Order: sequence, then C-alpha cells, then structure tokens
Amino acid sequence: MNPKISDFGIAKIFGDDETRAITQRIIGIYGYMSPEYAMDGLFSVKSDVFSFGIMTLEIISGKKNVGFYNPNRVSNLIGQAWQLWCEGKAIELVDFTIRETVLEDEATRYTQLGLLRVQEIPKDRPDMSDVISMIMQESTDLPTPRQPAFSAVMGLNKSNSDCSTSTKPSCSSNEVTISRVEGR
Repeated sequence: MNPKISDFGIAKIFGDDETRAITQRIIGIYGYMSPEYAMDGLFSVKSDVFSFGIMTLEIISGKKNVGFYNPNRVSNLIGQAWQLWCEGKAIELVDFTIRETVLEDEATRYTQLGLLRVQEIPKDRPDMSDVISMIMQESTDLPTPRQPAFSAVMGLNKSNSDCSTSTKPSCSSNEVTISRVEGR
C-alpha cells in the first residue's frame, strides 16, 4: 500500500518509514509529478496518488499525458478529462477502440476516480487504501472532484472549480468602465 511511482524509480531515495520528504533536486517525468513535488520538491504518499491518477486517465483514454495535444480542447490530458467531466461527456474520454464495450456509468466513474487522484491540493486526494476501496466497491458514492492540478493550461478558468458555468469576470469593480492592461 506504499507505491512510489512519481518517477518510476524515485523509491530508491526514500526509506520504508518515510511518508514525506523534501528533495534538493527535482527528478522524474514531469507529466506524472504532483504539483507540490514539481514546484517545491515536496514528496509524500499523496504524490503517488497523483501519479496513479494520471495513469488511470491514460488507461481510460488510451493517450499519454506527456506530449498530449488536442487543438479543439485544452492542451493536456488532465484538462481534457476535466472539461469532459464538467460537460457530462466522460464517455468521450474513453479510447475509441473500447468505447462500445464500456458503459457510460463506468466511464463516468473511472474518470471521476482519476480526477479525484489528480487534485491540486494533496489533502483533497484520497489515500491509496481509499482508492482501492473506491475501485472495489462500485456501489459507493464518490466525492465530487474539484478542478485538478495542471488543467488550466488553455481554455479553462481556474475559478471554475465546481464545473459550474461562470461568466468572465469584469475588469471593473463598478462595471461602468473596463480597462485593459497591455505592455508597451
């Protein structure tokens, strides 16, 4: 129950009794690193949960997170999964070669499981024991994910954390004038 997959080899630098660490040098594959590790070198068991979430989304979609590009949507797999989840179209994330054999409820549930594991804040991610329980008990209601880390790359508002439709915020406090800030 203590996977260490953030870099598929980083486990060698952590002892069996360590649950958190700060590294001096960030090593690994950026597409699988949790935001706290990629940005600050903070590693914990929740970093592995994040990596497992990426792998889940890759398995569902048949696409890699690294090098993913879709010009019609956002430019990464997490962003696409989040956008489809918000639109109620999780079935569209499923790889076309298996889409006909997957029920829409299954696609929605596994997309939701993947998104729960890639939450930006580590405490919002489930523990691996909870992940296994969520996978094994299909009748259990799952928590609603918030907007995941690294999903606001292109076309998504960071403030859109609950999938609700939001209007673009005004640049004016009284909504009478709007100023644009532009460089010279």
